[in-house]
Amino acid sequence: MNDRQRTTPDLDELVRLFYDNPSELGEFTEVSAAETPEPFRELLAHDHHMTVTVERFHGSAVDVHVLKTDTVGSAYSRKILLSKQSDGKVVQFGIVRLHCDFLSDIVEREIKSEKIPVGRVLINHNVLRQVQLTSLWRVEPGQELSERLALSPGQVIYGRTALIFCDGEPAVELLEIVTP
Repeated sequence: MNDRQRTTPDLDELVRLFYDNPSELGEFTEVSAAETPEPFRELLAHDHHMTVTVERFHGSAVDVHVLKTDTVGSAYSRKILLSKQSDGKVVQFGIVRLHCDFLSDIVEREIKSEKIPVGRVLINHNVLRQVQLTSLWRVEPGQELSERLALSPGQVIYGRTALIFCDGEPAVELLEIVTP
């Protein structure tokens, strides 16, 4: 399937960008919004940018920390954490795949500078965008995810897959896992 035919992010495909086996990141079970407990439902069950949502929820701007990147053709992928500027607490883990042929050069450069969350870059450049929630996930985190998010043993969290259309094109695939 080429980039232009893609209409929804595939969870396993996104996870496999950085993990040999998806279970290394965690065990994922698709759930409905009704099955998603608060505050996770408020954080995830919407068609808005997560950057704005987590900043509003936590009352703090967030910083992006890029853990790893990969580029294949025009697709740029990265594994990231978002942390609150107020106290450094990590509030989101994410895997993002950008289809750069759908982005302007300046937007692509700013994203690849790895200093600003993707959502904030798109907002700052007034890119016409539509965020489409595709699935909600109950996540039993693996060891790395538990450590990165400072979770208690056995703590269950939630995430989502989503697609961002930029100027009508499916430009950004997302896996976003949040902490309350």
